[in-house]
Amino acid sequence: MPNITISPRGVSTLEFDPELTAIEDLKILIFSSTEIPPSEQELKYSYPPKPLPDTDQKLSSIPITRGEQIIVTSAPSSSSTSTSASVPTPATGSSSSASKTPTPAPSIKAVNESISAPSPVHPKRAESPLGQNDIPLETNDSVALPGRDAGYLQLRVVPDDNSCLFSAVGVVFEGGIEAAQNLRKVVADAIRDDPFTYSDVMLGQPADQYISKIQRSDTWGGAIELSIFSKHYKTEISSFDVATGRCDRFGQDEYDSRCLLVYSGIHYDALTLSPLPSSPPSFHTTIFPITDSTILPTAQKLVDQLKARHYYTDTSNFDLRCQICGEGLVGEKGAREHATKTGREFKSYIFHVRATYPLSSHLCYSPSK
Repeated sequence: MPNITISPRGVSTLEFDPELTAIEDLKILIFSSTEIPPSEQELKYSYPPKPLPDTDQKLSSIPITRGEQIIVTSAPSSSSTSTSASVPTPATGSSSSASKTPTPAPSIKAVNESISAPSPVHPKRAESPLGQNDIPLETNDSVALPGRDAGYLQLRVVPDDNSCLFSAVGVVFEGGIEAAQNLRKVVADAIRDDPFTYSDVMLGQPADQYISKIQRSDTWGGAIELSIFSKHYKTEISSFDVATGRCDRFGQDEYDSRCLLVYSGIHYDALTLSPLPSSPPSFHTTIFPITDSTILPTAQKLVDQLKARHYYTDTSNFDLRCQICGEGLVGEKGAREHATKTGREFKSYIFHVRATYPLSSHLCYSPSK
């Protein structure tokens, strides 16, 4: 039997038989988990979110699949005086018009009915119904897509542990940063299997040396890795440079879907789409149809906001110091010149970052070449 996951009041998984379960039955089951009366529920599914039809159809008539996310928002009923009649409440002897408590169909089975997310952070319905205009459209790291309930494009920050590119790609394609080390192997295998494309000249060093380095957890990735991941996942990777506003599109015009990354000089993060400003990451959409014309402009707007608050590092002007000889250096160019002159690798240098950047102020610099 398919199951679905509902939001935003935490997370609850429901299991049911779509051949026997009607939409009204689903609303009753949602009421048991969210306390939102059926008459006040607005249900949406799929991407982009679209409303469930308000009919007596069985769920089998709607293309809802196992693991489908249902977004449940609360809207006031048409008449506040009729709420007591529409909310499932026990019948009383003093009111012949009161409804009997609806009984869920036998085919419905609740699984993990307790809400597994933290206490709701959204306003209560009586104060500010979810989905209304009083929800802020923008925050520091979030921008709403055009259209009502289209979702919020958000910055998903990953650790600054020298694997940020791999972690960001892991968030997009593998569901989390835990895939970072395996993604390094994907790169190594791709280079090993295609020596013509990934020649020593392109890599800037012998391929065997590059393959060995890229599998170390302290080696950074860049354009070569993004081009490999684009081919591997058959998805365009649109990488926005915060400092310049430029968007580098790996796999442009080759695939039917795209994902979004943000590059801030020495760090990569991901951009993902959340149904609501505070939805948990498990509800985020990370890959988008190439035909969605709202994604890139909204991403650009968010990147512009990040630039306005200096969420980037100016690699041409930051201060570095060689850990071996102690010589002070300015910018990546100065570091490369010193490395060429001394034969040392970049991991011998320490950043003293001038920019206001949400990383520690001392970072080992160890790029892939």
